[in-house]
Amino acid sequence: MEYSINKGIGRSVEYKGLKAQYLFIFAGGLLSLFVVFVIMYVAGVGQWVCVGFGIVSGSMLVWYTFHLNAKYGEHGLMKRAAAKYHPRYIINRRRVGRIVRKGVAA
Repeated sequence: MEYSINKGIGRSVEYKGLKAQYLFIFAGGLLSLFVVFVIMYVAGVGQWVCVGFGIVSGSMLVWYTFHLNAKYGEHGLMKRAAAKYHPRYIINRRRVGRIVRKGVAA
């Protein structure tokens, strides 16, 4: 079985419908779930509790990652994060007469 990961030069990485940063979110989430699973098992939590936690949280991670991918698209999540740093409005502290005179001369 062969899996195609990249669909061409200049296009973003896509695997099974997940694009760009969602692949990294998905991989990081699975890695962190595995670490939590191992810590729980070593700490003495019951085996079936650990397995149940792994299945439920893994399923939620898969659903949420594909949900974000469908909702925001390839670059939408980065645009949403960048929107926090944009000013809501621009303040101009010049007098109106000075702005109008400067605009007429130009």
